[in-house]
Amino acid sequence: MILKVINAILILCAVFMGIKQGYAMFSGKPEMINMFGKWGFDRTGLAVNGAIMMLAAVLILFPRTFLWGNFLIAAGILLIICFQLQDLLNLVIIYLRHPLKQ
Repeated sequence: MILKVINAILILCAVFMGIKQGYAMFSGKPEMINMFGKWGFDRTGLAVNGAIMMLAAVLILFPRTFLWGNFLIAAGILLIICFQLQDLLNLVIIYLRHPLKQ
């Protein structure tokens, strides 16, 4: 019983955060435009990504679409992580220098 209550709270938190971040992307908040703009996203791409995130958050609420909603949210998070790691990787490569340089 307590596990179901904890799970319900976690689901509601995930839905709230998904809708909040999705709406920030969809409405084109300056922070989102700056973050995604450096990766080549324009306003339209950001709005589509935000709409998908909000849809995924709503899908989490229903048992039949729970898994698909979580997959879509995870894919959005992995997309952001990959872009961030790409930036970090370039900094690490610069720090380590070229391996053939004397």
